[in-house]
Formats: sequence, C-alpha cells, structure tokens
Amino acid sequence: MTSEVMPSPNYRCPLCNSSLALKVKTYRCDNNHCFDQAKEGYVNLLPVQHKHSKSPGDNKTMVDARRAFLDKGYYQPLIDEITNLYQEFGDSKATILDAGCGEGFYTHQHKNLTNSIYGVDIAKDAVKIAAKRYKTCNFSVGTLSNLPFNDRFFSWIYSIYAPILEDELSRVLSNNGYLLTVTPAENHLFELKSLIYREAREHNTAKTPITKMTLVKEQRLHYQMDFNNGEDITNLLAMTPFAFKTTPELLTKLKAKTQFSCQADFLIRLYQKDDEN
Repeated sequence: MTSEVMPSPNYRCPLCNSSLALKVKTYRCDNNHCFDQAKEGYVNLLPVQHKHSKSPGDNKTMVDARRAFLDKGYYQPLIDEITNLYQEFGDSKATILDAGCGEGFYTHQHKNLTNSIYGVDIAKDAVKIAAKRYKTCNFSVGTLSNLPFNDRFFSWIYSIYAPILEDELSRVLSNNGYLLTVTPAENHLFELKSLIYREAREHNTAKTPITKMTLVKEQRLHYQMDFNNGEDITNLLAMTPFAFKTTPELLTKLKAKTQFSCQADFLIRLYQKDDEN
C-alpha cells in the first residue's frame, strides 16, 4: 500500500507544467521532476531557479507579527464581508484558491464540509505556519507569476493584499468562476502613515489590474480601529511597507503608546470570468 500512486490535488510541475502525482509523500511528474511533501503537510513548488532571493516573500518576523495582529480580530469586519460574498455568489462545493495566502488566516475562513481550499505563497515561513495550523486546507510554496496548478481548476479565487496578475489568475480560474480582490482604499492606515511620511498621501484606487473580467460587485469597507497597547500597533506596522521607513525613535514611541486610533479602509471587488477568457 505504501507504494500506491495517489491522485494529485491538481498540482502541476513548476518546471515542465505537466501534472504531478503523489506517491507516498513525493509529488512526481512524467518527466521525473520530484517535490517532497514537508512534515507539516505543504509542498514546496518553488524551484531554486525561480527564486529572486534566498528567502523570497515575508520573513518570519513579519509573518509572526501579522499572525499576532490578525488573531486579535482587528480585521474581523473584513472577514465577515468576504465570507458573506462567498456565501452569496459562490458554490458551497467550490474549489477555492487563496493566492498569496501568507500564514493562512484568510484561507481557512471559508472551509466547510464540502469545498476544497488551497493556499499558495512565495514565503516558505508563512506557508509552514499555515500548514501546521490549518490541517483541512492544502498549502504550497509557489510564485503567483507561475501558479503550480492545472488550468481552470478553481471556481473561486481570493487575492487579499497580494500582487494581482490577471492572466495567470484567469488561467487557473474556471469559466464563470469568481475572483475576489481586496486592496487598500483611500484612507487605509492613514494615521499610521502620517507618523512616518512628512506628506502622507491617500491610496490611489482609480486603477485596477483586472481588465478582462466582469466586475460583479464593488464595495468599500471603512471603520476605525482603536488600540490600547503598543504591541498591537507595532505588529500592524510590521505588516506594512511602512516598516522599512520607520526610524528607531518612532518605533520606540509606538511601543510605548497606550492609546492610538487608525482607519481601516478596504476596497473589495468581485469579478467573474467570462466564457471566452
């Protein structure tokens, strides 16, 4: 029984694009390219030659900070909105992809008894945490520019604060499938940004990277987050590009804060892929 070739969960080889089959704990394609399943359950489908650095994506410090912040519930209203959209437009038996899943916080929110959930991210540290924590989801390390999945495998895709590459997302999305994107709206984290930049600017929301799919619904989610400790503030900062611009002096001040308010401002767009795409 241990030598039995198991059906692959529709992963494809990142080297030759042929389908992978799972034998024991190794994924193998017809060209004999092999990828071992890690003890945590994920599979690394990011070959060395596809990396732009030794450890691409968010580092462990950033991943841990994001996980600690999200676990506090500050983004629960966002969770509620995207799960409501899935329940309204999606299929309860859908095959779902979280493209740029990070540590899997958003990925697992949509798991039920009948659907299948996948998460992919370029950051190995993040995927390892996700796989250990959310055992009912399928996680892999991979790049969004060459997703390690077969064509038209997913009927619902999330892209939450991740690069949106329409052609590649469309390739793995089934006809009439849905793509849900979450991006910053004009005033997202404006108060935090104002502490770092001399002239803080609002986010530009006029442009969208999606041009070939039909926009089904667009909504803005805006609310105030109130903090009563410096740890949550600095964890939020560590999740953002602002962290690289922060001075040691400002970081010390933020850690000491016992009161701070900041806007959460999200732009949520739901697209549907037409038959001809």
